[in-house]
Amino acid sequence: MKIISFDQLATSDLYVDACYKGRRVSNAGADPLPRLLRVDSQGGFRKRGKVAGKLHMLVLTSSLADSDWPDSLDRETGVFTYYGDNKEPGRELHDTGRDGNLMLQKIFNAARSGVEGRREVPPTFIFSGAGTWRDMIFLGLAVPGASDLDSSEELVAIWRTAGGQRFQNYRARFTVLDASVISRAWIDSLIAGEPEDALAPDAWQTWVRTGRRRALMSTRSLEYRSKIEQLPAEKDGEAMVQVIRDHFRESPHAFEHCAAAITRFMMPDVVTLDVTRPSRDGGRDGVGQLRVGTGPSGILVDFALEAKCYSSSNSVGVREMSRLISRLRHRQFGVLVTTSWVDLQAYKEIKEDAHPIVVVSAADIVDLLRRNGKGSAAIVATWLAEEFPRAT
Repeated sequence: MKIISFDQLATSDLYVDACYKGRRVSNAGADPLPRLLRVDSQGGFRKRGKVAGKLHMLVLTSSLADSDWPDSLDRETGVFTYYGDNKEPGRELHDTGRDGNLMLQKIFNAARSGVEGRREVPPTFIFSGAGTWRDMIFLGLAVPGASDLDSSEELVAIWRTAGGQRFQNYRARFTVLDASVISRAWIDSLIAGEPEDALAPDAWQTWVRTGRRRALMSTRSLEYRSKIEQLPAEKDGEAMVQVIRDHFRESPHAFEHCAAAITRFMMPDVVTLDVTRPSRDGGRDGVGQLRVGTGPSGILVDFALEAKCYSSSNSVGVREMSRLISRLRHRQFGVLVTTSWVDLQAYKEIKEDAHPIVVVSAADIVDLLRRNGKGSAAIVATWLAEEFPRAT
């Protein structure tokens, strides 16, 4: 990782995945972004310019660790998901202290308004916490929206409940552009409020002119995941999975219905998904159809579901995986949902032999639940009790 010291911040370029170090003091003066980009030292939304006037620069920061509002970067597609700043009940969607949601509304509307609108969209720089002091990691230069999303999916007001009250917040989707280095000269022109378009990265200039998003995409070099990657990395996530294990401890077959719901979280375009009876499952816990495409041109693809409610010490091995593979029919894919993990030999086998199996491990379950508003063990327990009541 490239590391930029505090003394270099005022003159440094922005490098994707570089760490920008702050001061080693226990106050807001530790933040590196005021020195690096001349923005505030607080908040997820920071800006140069005026919300009601011209925005010259927008900086989004995230810890990427808020289970209730799971900001995330998909490095394979370059799509960054970011939640707005109305995170507690009691206020209207746009009535936030730092006008973050108002800025989201403004730049997404402008991005959909042709070339003149795109000229009004400020360059958006995304940073995540490095986990040490207030150091920041630069994730990239982003623009509103994503090429594979309908415009109605790019900025969505979603409902959440807290303390018995319902409220709305934005979920925004950005595309991180293929620009590995952002020049200090362009940054300085943005800070001065006089952007020099010729100094901007090619991907930014292309987007402003044409609306085409050239995303910074990176393919995984390691196709199979280790045990550590498949299990939750923190206690809160493990607690959420343990609630599921405990709920279905006395009736493991009932977990198949929960696995079906989790599959729908992962693939919203599932049209049908039927859980089979235990005595007649033919080696499959469920069968379904996924719609690919829309309207008359769409097609339905069959898939089989396998569900394993295991403890974290019990992995899904070659025997269970072979069972699912052997039951797949022609032009059918499989989905394995487990509260545990797939051992290395079985994972290597499905990848090296190119078996069409989607693995949803314990860590994936936690991620899917959080993305669907179930970000704690207590909330998951309530959801299970309501949707999958224990047999009496």
